[in-house]
Amino acid sequence: MAKLNVSIDDQLRDELFRLIPPRRRSQVVNEALRHELLRRKRRHATDVVRSLRKRSATLSGKEIVEAVRRDRARAD
Repeated sequence: MAKLNVSIDDQLRDELFRLIPPRRRSQVVNEALRHELLRRKRRHATDVVRSLRKRSATLSGKEIVEAVRRDRARAD
């Protein structure tokens, strides 16, 4: 476990101290940060997928079915 010095808004600090008991604050901050980092990672992954979709060819449902059938025929 590492200690980290960060600055937060006075109002946020007051709310944290009012709502969270002293020995639980680090846990709450860790959970909130973990949640935010996961949200950002998911957003980044979504952006990457959207970017790839724009660059890739789109196929109709019929074309996909035909391609799958050709693949299956080759495997036989």
